[in-house]
Amino acid sequence: MSRIGRMTIKVPDKVKITAEPGLVTVEGPKGKISQKLDARIKVVVEKGEIHVQRPDETTRSKELHGLSRTLVANMVIGVTTGFARSLEITGVGYKAELKGQDIHFALGFSHPIVYPLPKGVTAEYDAKANKLTVKGADKHQIGLIAAEIRKLRPPEPYKGKGVKYSEETIRRKQGKTGAA
Repeated sequence: MSRIGRMTIKVPDKVKITAEPGLVTVEGPKGKISQKLDARIKVVVEKGEIHVQRPDETTRSKELHGLSRTLVANMVIGVTTGFARSLEITGVGYKAELKGQDIHFALGFSHPIVYPLPKGVTAEYDAKANKLTVKGADKHQIGLIAAEIRKLRPPEPYKGKGVKYSEETIRRKQGKTGAA
């Protein structure tokens, strides 16, 4: 069996789980998340634990077993503690501003960029550190939003200007040298 797939998932007190063939819904204090799973994978909820079972020993079932278990575990973590992704904005005059459910970016273009946040996602902006943190219950959605924000102005290798993940390091290039 899959090492990850056979591990059980502990269900916290405030979390409610509904498992149907092909669909798992998890509801908790941070929100409600639904995830489609392969219909062959069986999710069983009993005595405060979740077990993910596969129907046979085919390669495809083995692949889906560990994946499905990880997706359900991320859903449980998301509705209890949530997920966050931090981005740093580097550059002279580069900044962000929160206005309701929109983030207004000034990234060196002739116009401001407005990025609307979807429902269930929040953002925090620290102006002193020029750091934007995106938070929410769905890990996939948070990663996708962070990637879209980074794509607005990716960091460039010469001066390091742009939007980058907090844990990301930019390999800097030397640039041109003057003629001797």
